[in-house]
Amino acid sequence: MKRIFDLIVAVAVGILFLPLILLTYLLVRLTSSGPAIYWSKRVGKNNQLFEMPKFRSMKIDTPALATHLLANPDSHLTPVGGFIRKTSLDELPQLWSILVGDMSLVGPRPALFNQDDLIAMRTKLGIEALTPGLTGWAQVNGRDELDLPTKVDFDYQYLQRQSLGFDLKILWLTFLKVLRSEGVTH
Repeated sequence: MKRIFDLIVAVAVGILFLPLILLTYLLVRLTSSGPAIYWSKRVGKNNQLFEMPKFRSMKIDTPALATHLLANPDSHLTPVGGFIRKTSLDELPQLWSILVGDMSLVGPRPALFNQDDLIAMRTKLGIEALTPGLTGWAQVNGRDELDLPTKVDFDYQYLQRQSLGFDLKILWLTFLKVLRSEGVTH
């Protein structure tokens, strides 16, 4: 049921937001060198690696680290990078990952391939069995403002409470957070 819901919503959102997706693509291409889409190596279900697309908000020479680990994250942003991150427009290409089954609409956010501490904490609690999500319970409860143990705790709560109703609640809260640009620190 969840997979069918994911497909229907991803297709509908993709069609509805197609003009915004194309505009964001053009903005990224016209304001910085390099491709508009950045393919990030991420950890998916059962700790399998996959390539996750995002609109590129960072300069092409930025190290492949979690943003909070960069010495000065703002210095790596492209001219439109801060805007597309604050508005979550950089996340729109992940609809592709939902369509191909690497991601779901709701689940724990996929870790970067080199976030060994986060991967280990999730694996210890069985969270790796979940398909990662475009949004999740941790995102609506703090997003970038949460430390790793707190994020993992929210991911574990999601593992225990997952249902279509809970997913709908998280999607609604995500919509409100994005509308208000809450929880984005870089």
